[in-house]
Amino acid sequence: MAQGQLITPEGVRRDGRRLDELRPMELSVGVLKNANGSAYVRQGNTKILAAVYGPRSVHPRHLAYPDRARLRCRYHMAPFSVEVRKSPAPSRREVELSKVIREALSQAVMVEQFPFTAIDVFVEVLEADGSTRCAGINAASLALADAGIPMRDLVAACAVGKVEGHLVVDLTDLEDKSCEVDMPFAVMYGKRKVTLLQLDGQLSPEEFVKAVDMAMASCGKIYHMQKEALKRRHLALRRKVEGEPS
Repeated sequence: MAQGQLITPEGVRRDGRRLDELRPMELSVGVLKNANGSAYVRQGNTKILAAVYGPRSVHPRHLAYPDRARLRCRYHMAPFSVEVRKSPAPSRREVELSKVIREALSQAVMVEQFPFTAIDVFVEVLEADGSTRCAGINAASLALADAGIPMRDLVAACAVGKVEGHLVVDLTDLEDKSCEVDMPFAVMYGKRKVTLLQLDGQLSPEEFVKAVDMAMASCGKIYHMQKEALKRRHLALRRKVEGEPS
């Protein structure tokens, strides 16, 4: 691979992955004792911790919705998550991504079952190496399920980008900074319902269809990993209740 080149003519990326290959992933559920639900997701070198509190009372009371829960989301990058120390104060980008993640999850959460309450979702980026909003959605979806919040389906997310003329999935930070197109994508995979689709850049109609197909295939893989993580959590809790060794 030539110096500065991110993808070889054979379609191999800088980290050895194929164009449609996800980074190695680690998904854990129930990692925080004090939260109602929590999850840890590692996608390559991107590490995300998510915590859910609620449903709980809303203060001040006039902010509550009489017909549904108020879903609130806070996306935050830890000061040590990037190479140059980040200010702990929320940036404009963090405020924007908080809204993006909330909207991606809101179609899945059955908020109508909890009027006059709030469900708070906290997404903390421990280490950032690209695709943090999608990894954050994956972690938050698991944390909501771990909290026992009724959901229509899990939400799985994956970004597709165009790097050096090639469509690739699950971008690293280096690929993200060099890409011509970035398309974050989230879906309730079991219901085939898209909850997030953003596009920064330009794609031809044929490229767009291919990018969506690649995103759906990648989200399908993540969706099954999410379900496996929840099954492991359920089995661990059952063994604990029954007094069996974990």
